[in-house]
Amino acid sequence: MSENVVVAGVGMIPFTKAGRSESYDVMGAKATRQALADAGVDLADVQQAYVGYIYGDSTAGQKALYQVGKTGMPIVNVNNNCSSGSSALFLARQAVESGTVDVALALGFEQMEPDVEGRWPERPHPLEDFVKVVLGKYGMPEGPLPGAALFFGAAGNQYVEEYGIDPKVFANITVKNRRHAANNPYAVFRDPLTVEEVLGSRTIYGPLTKFQCCPPSSGAAAAVVVSKEYAKKRGLRADVEIAAQALVTDTPSTFEGDMKRLIGFDMTAAASKQVYEKSGIGPEDVRVAEVHDCFTTHEFLIYESIGFTPEGTAEKFVLDGQGTYGGQVVVNPSGGLIAKGHPIGATGLAQCAELVWQLRGEAGDRQVDGVNVALQHNLGLGGAAVVTMYRKAGA
Repeated sequence: MSENVVVAGVGMIPFTKAGRSESYDVMGAKATRQALADAGVDLADVQQAYVGYIYGDSTAGQKALYQVGKTGMPIVNVNNNCSSGSSALFLARQAVESGTVDVALALGFEQMEPDVEGRWPERPHPLEDFVKVVLGKYGMPEGPLPGAALFFGAAGNQYVEEYGIDPKVFANITVKNRRHAANNPYAVFRDPLTVEEVLGSRTIYGPLTKFQCCPPSSGAAAAVVVSKEYAKKRGLRADVEIAAQALVTDTPSTFEGDMKRLIGFDMTAAASKQVYEKSGIGPEDVRVAEVHDCFTTHEFLIYESIGFTPEGTAEKFVLDGQGTYGGQVVVNPSGGLIAKGHPIGATGLAQCAELVWQLRGEAGDRQVDGVNVALQHNLGLGGAAVVTMYRKAGA
């Protein structure tokens, strides 16, 4: 990569429980205005925009951005499951890096309801091959299929079987992320939980209990990315650059019967490898990261797939407190999806905002000391994994 792309501005509104938010266009417009103001540019300066969401009609991106202004610029709507927000950022970064534009906007939002049901039941579901892999190994669960928890719970089951760990260890991740979220005014759940409270909540599937699953949420976040030359010309803030970014999709290994690979282990490892090689920054250099903790078992496995700890050692990593303040790397200082919330289209850009604030030293009580680089991981089943390395300019 040319390392010619900087994040000039970010914006984010507080996330809410599903069904309690303003409409998506109002949320999206608010986040956009914040990002533009933070960057010091107007909507008229933006040459392309990419908008991520999954629960909404086509051209919902236009509906949101038209609340800010109608400039005639290209607006592309992006749906890549839970990595939609980061996919929008990937496209915005790519447009700037290629020299096609100097200024691009990435926006993500989601207006969710408490009960999320799939549409178009008469059509092939994009995840039907994923379901077959789980059912082939563990059989049909009692009652209705537990949604995405089926995949991530099965991965937890397999890890417990393979390494003989106590499945209670997964609950520590919720406790950590709730503790981090206590300092985040944007988070949905800021009250602390104990391991006992997490384990005592309703069982969903496998080792997963209710408090180990991210909640349906609503919210919006945005980022303005510009070329370094444009930032210099306009006198814009250019202290956070995108050092490397990768988007990868599934390979045959996803469907060969290994549950951790079914939930993106190999995608994450491949995207991370590309980013480490392109940036010259390794996992050992990272002191703060936002990762896709849709379920505790996923964050647990990400520690290994992203290279924070060798395969088979995540239990020790958790129990030794290596993923929090005072440890090796502060993972999800925002509280992550489990505590901050997971308004799907907004998630990747909320991660971006958090890490930009960390690199600027603007994260308040969440601030991690000595941050020069920051790593972001966002994954959608079906599938797509986006890994991004941010760097403080001059670091």
